Amino acid sequence: MTNRQLFLNHVGQTSEAPLCLNIVKAEGSYMWDADGKAYIDLIAGISVCNVGHRHPKVVDAIKQQADDYLHIMVYGELVENPQVAYAKALTTHLPASLNAVFYTASGSEATEGAMKLAKRFTNRTQIISFKNSYHGSTQGALSVMGSEYWQQAFRPLLPDVLQLRYNNFDDLQHITERTACVIAETIQAEAGILKPTNGWLSALRNRCTEVGALLVLDEIQCGFGRNGTLWAFEQFNVVPDVLLLGKALGGGLPLGAFVADKKLMDTLSYNPVLGHINTFGGHPLSCAAGLAAFNALINENMIAGVAAKEAKFRQLLQHPSITHINSAGLMMAVFTKDFATNKKLIDAFIEAGVFTDWFLFASNAFRVCPPLNIPDATIEAACSIMQHILNSN
Repeated sequence: MTNRQLFLNHVGQTSEAPLCLNIVKAEGSYMWDADGKAYIDLIAGISVCNVGHRHPKVVDAIKQQADDYLHIMVYGELVENPQVAYAKALTTHLPASLNAVFYTASGSEATEGAMKLAKRFTNRTQIISFKNSYHGSTQGALSVMGSEYWQQAFRPLLPDVLQLRYNNFDDLQHITERTACVIAETIQAEAGILKPTNGWLSALRNRCTEVGALLVLDEIQCGFGRNGTLWAFEQFNVVPDVLLLGKALGGGLPLGAFVADKKLMDTLSYNPVLGHINTFGGHPLSCAAGLAAFNALINENMIAGVAAKEAKFRQLLQHPSITHINSAGLMMAVFTKDFATNKKLIDAFIEAGVFTDWFLFASNAFRVCPPLNIPDATIEAACSIMQHILNSN
């Protein structure tokens, strides 16, 4: 029996038509399948591999940590050097009020922890999110997802959740003294790369401050240089009360976190004790890999090249079949006229060796979110292949 059939028979599936690419190797901005076919990776694990696949500093850090120890005990009791070193590095590069890191095993779990923190700190129950938002797929994170399509099969979900319109000033009045927190993506990713406009994010920050609600910004997908600054919120002159991290946080290994001021975070340590715990959050191997990737991102000055690479993609993807391109650094949504056109193009791109997909809430757009250190020559090669296919359809 082939690996493909074993995969279909024994691995839990998320769709009725998985891609079934049997990838056996990944390096830099490329992946290779079992037949030796190369693919230019324009997804990077959905913004996970910001420093590319198998960055040598990351691989070395994993090997070194594996020689010391792997899992030793449930998170929160033992001083684990990789956790401490990474938390120190992260908070050194964050505003002073974001000084305590609570590690989780995924971005979804970071969302869950932040919601619990907000309820515990404010003693309020209402949570507000935005339409076409995505914050994870666990029950709590699903409750604040901005689409009934993904929610309807799993109701009842969390009560007292209200969804507002992103970039709508009038809706901000629904944030009141009942609101524990407002959860927003700094830049909406799965909606097709939507930025906050016209000072809306500042207005959101001000409204939360006015009524005493915590502002939780989700940078699980857009953090770590993806948008041309280390953190996306830096571009909008706001600081959240809680920051959600994941994806690129682990340098290619599973890791999530929510970051807040210590006075907030400490409320999870009493009444009840163990207010939030998880077995694998801040796994030492993941923290070692994440720290190595973070240092590579900073020390190799990868973020400085993001704007030029974004401009190159935008220039080389101009075509009559492309209606428009939304982008925020190397997080880009390339729009076609409809889903059928987009799906046909994506299938052809993959067949020709360019790996991409579409967005949950923008099915007529394909994703361009490559490693931040993708070489210019690889950008040109990918766009040349895509232009050839666009001209043929």
